[in-house]
Amino acid sequence: MIIDSHCHAWTRWPYQPPVPDDEHRAKIEQLINEMDLNGIDQAAVVCAQIDHNPENNTYIAEQVTRFPTRLHQIADLDSEWAPTYHTAGSANRLKQMLDQWPLKGFTHYLKPQDNGAWLYSDEGQKVFQVAAEHTLFASISCEPQHQPAIRKIAEMFPSVPVLCHHMGWIKAAEPAPKEGLNQVLESAKIPNIYIKLSGFAYATRINWDYPYEDTHDIVRAEYEHFGAERMCWGSDYPVVRFYMTYKQALEAFRYHCTFISDADKEQILGGTLAKLLG
Repeated sequence: MIIDSHCHAWTRWPYQPPVPDDEHRAKIEQLINEMDLNGIDQAAVVCAQIDHNPENNTYIAEQVTRFPTRLHQIADLDSEWAPTYHTAGSANRLKQMLDQWPLKGFTHYLKPQDNGAWLYSDEGQKVFQVAAEHTLFASISCEPQHQPAIRKIAEMFPSVPVLCHHMGWIKAAEPAPKEGLNQVLESAKIPNIYIKLSGFAYATRINWDYPYEDTHDIVRAEYEHFGAERMCWGSDYPVVRFYMTYKQALEAFRYHCTFISDADKEQILGGTLAKLLG
């Protein structure tokens, strides 16, 4: 079984530059079609209520109802673009979402300039308490400087898996001593912190240079520290279309990361996330 741990769908294409088919390019039907073409059994859809899509949580909930055996919802909770970002009441907002939708987790996008301290503040702890009570995982967009905060909240709530987006936003061009990568690897010591093996084009030096071989040192290091049991492959569809096809997003890992065993590839491609999804 292959499960995409990180993809999106929107009613309108939210990014610049504009596209001629902005009302169709990001629709759920496009994602389902790519999943069918590439042998993807299920997908965790990470909601993002960004430009033109203030009701993305509702849209994805409707699509999970349409495709209950294929899709899982990860709701957007007060991410960096929201007026409610780091304001009081996040836990209650998460509870309201749970009353409406069968969530498997929540996502929260941190601002790059933050240090992540909100995660372990009283408000953040309340959110993670709700997650613990409802067996949710946290899917967090975090940069290397956020890792100390990620570790702190993960230690406080050991039953809540914390999935870091896009290899932890590490860059292949990071100079020695690679403090960003070292921050992510340090987090491997906390057993409920996971890494999404997605975003090859974000980590590489040249984002059109498939198969992104310069990212392999990052993948190898994270694989050696986290192990296959705490890594999940993700496509980042449809955003990935800026750089490559869905097929290439899959094969950048499955075919080209030859240093990972076939058994561990199966785990990363679906086994790890299947366990988290229950």
